[in-house]
Amino acid sequence: MNRKKVTIAELQEKKQKKQKITMLTAYDYPTARILDQAGIDTVLVGDSGGMVALGYESTVPVTMEEMLFMSKAVARGIKSAFVIADMPFMSYQASDEKAVENAARFIKEAGCDAVKLEGGSEFASTVRAIVRAGIPVCAHIGLTPQTATMLSGFKVQGKDAEGARRLIQAAKDLEEAGAFMIVFECIPHSLAAKITEALKIPTIGIGAGKDCDGQVLVYHDTVGLFERFIPKFAKQYIQLTPIIRDAVTQYKTEVEAGTFPGPEHVFTMNQEELDKLY
Repeated sequence: MNRKKVTIAELQEKKQKKQKITMLTAYDYPTARILDQAGIDTVLVGDSGGMVALGYESTVPVTMEEMLFMSKAVARGIKSAFVIADMPFMSYQASDEKAVENAARFIKEAGCDAVKLEGGSEFASTVRAIVRAGIPVCAHIGLTPQTATMLSGFKVQGKDAEGARRLIQAAKDLEEAGAFMIVFECIPHSLAAKITEALKIPTIGIGAGKDCDGQVLVYHDTVGLFERFIPKFAKQYIQLTPIIRDAVTQYKTEVEAGTFPGPEHVFTMNQEELDKLY
């Protein structure tokens, strides 16, 4: 039976009923279809696609055009899941006006349901401006990969009292600004639990413990398609890379040996018609 389209109200209801929200990333049409068919609640077109799909060393180089390209493909593959697109680095930091303009492109051109942006209290006005324009915003605090250099690398955030207070205040400010959901990345699980309890909007954890209202992982991490590194918070449910590599190797062997294509893979022509060619 086909699912109905997931809505913000349903995600909010899940929080109230203490039902966990599921989120995975997708960067292309076939993956989006798989996640949608599996019943995933929310699909994130993450700028992480710049690393796992486009080969960049970080998320920083990802452009608006690249994010729109991936977002369009994902949206075409989704019927029910709620689709959120990451706003790439420098697509929203320059001004609230530019942020609204770029956010609108994900809705109008790509067909996404919402956008996500990284940053704490300093981006509350940006969130407010985008929401005022009628575009739902998912916030993202803790480890923010786009600005990891300023955080002295990919490290857990909020481990001391001062850092924890900043995250608590950021979450409150972003909720007040109109964010409908907040992603917590790499923060202590006890802190994530405390903030989740204090907020009315759903929280999604990635390296933030099980007490968030939901969880998100990079799809390529969960199925073993990204071998450069495996984050501590990720779980591999299957390792597809060796399976795919074996299949491709078998194809290469059969082509070189002349066993592929076989009789069942070719098309035939009437011999009389063939003879007319000579």
